[in-house]
Amino acid sequence: MNSEEAGIREEIFKKVKELYSLKNTKKKIEPGKDRIPYAGRVYDEKEMVSLVDASLDFWLTSGRYANRFEKEFSSFLQVENTLLTNSGSSANLLAISALTSPKLKNKRLKSGDEVVTLAASFPTTINPIIQNGLIPVFLDVDLNTANVDCSVLESAITDKTKAIFFAHTLGNPFDLDRVMKIARKYNLYVVEDACDALGAKYDNKYVGTFGDIGTFSFYPAHHITMGEGGALVTNDLQLRKLIESFRDWGRDCCCGPGCYNSCGRRFGWQLGELPFGYDHKYIYSHIGYNLKLTDMQAAVGVEQLKKLPGFIEARKKNFERLYNGLEKYKKYFILPQATPKSEPSWFGFLISIRENVGFDRGELINCLEKNKISTRLLFAGNILKQPAYDDIKYRRVDTLENTDYIMNNSFFIGVYPGLSEKMIDYVVGVFDEFIKNKAKRLI
Repeated sequence: MNSEEAGIREEIFKKVKELYSLKNTKKKIEPGKDRIPYAGRVYDEKEMVSLVDASLDFWLTSGRYANRFEKEFSSFLQVENTLLTNSGSSANLLAISALTSPKLKNKRLKSGDEVVTLAASFPTTINPIIQNGLIPVFLDVDLNTANVDCSVLESAITDKTKAIFFAHTLGNPFDLDRVMKIARKYNLYVVEDACDALGAKYDNKYVGTFGDIGTFSFYPAHHITMGEGGALVTNDLQLRKLIESFRDWGRDCCCGPGCYNSCGRRFGWQLGELPFGYDHKYIYSHIGYNLKLTDMQAAVGVEQLKKLPGFIEARKKNFERLYNGLEKYKKYFILPQATPKSEPSWFGFLISIRENVGFDRGELINCLEKNKISTRLLFAGNILKQPAYDDIKYRRVDTLENTDYIMNNSFFIGVYPGLSEKMIDYVVGVFDEFIKNKAKRLI
């Protein structure tokens, strides 16, 4: 970049900063008057400048910012490989698809093989299993953590079981000691869906780095955002190459956008029934997709990643303030508990209404929403009750009693860094008033 171009860019960046300041002079959220969201973007002028910088390159696919993010994300998590993709859902699809590769030989997942997972889940944790012709095996959850009930995990495994695929629910790690011990005993792949759990630790190690593959989401509601975006991490070089192939059309070549001969043998391959010397950039080893993201998205992520440690601490602080405010109502609510040995990076604050307390979830949610406090249910509830899954092939280990309980009685509220102490105290105050009015006979 010459000095003239650099000077022009600096002038543009100056105006972007001025525009950010102008747009952010509006009044802050006033609890009771303005809606308190459960999640949202937290950013400043740095993300906007980085985004504009990438757009001025007009390199509209993955490029220098994507490469930088992948390196810095790997460094943060202390993992060997990061691959960016266009969403956390795509990350899950790529993780399971990669495990079906013929290049894995007798360890590949084949149609009809089983993958152990949860029914209390987000759809795109389950969908890749179904979409790859595999059979999901559903386990129940523990009500205190909303994570897998590991006491039934080993009983779910049969000769057909080839992988375990769990999410760290709402940023609370599942019991990785027990899961990994069982996976090693039966030689199973482990995929960690950490889309809601970036920055959470188990036994002082970041989640997403224990299993064979970890997945992350950068949707605006998550711990950092690129608008849309996701990533996969792995310490296995072969899995890295397979994920990249499925992400990039299924091709055998590993050249990035704009590269032409990374292997030095572009016209020196003979694969399949193709003639020797067929252009390696157009040789396909898998039935893949195009799930890359743009460099403009990655540019936002580079700046967000710098803020991640602060975001994690803010989520922990907000969670603690909510917990302290609501702990006095434990006889009405099952409040979230961190898994032993874990340091959650909380995505939300899950509340389950206990039985026979004089009110139900609908009454409480309606009260909160009326008072402009956003709520969300725990995703699909029991996914087997969703209309999209009426005709799928599956196996379940038990009655999924706790999963059904969550479906009927649980919801969560926000802890994201955009919430102030004043907002959280307002939320607690609305709970106080609700309990006073609806359950006073039980106090």
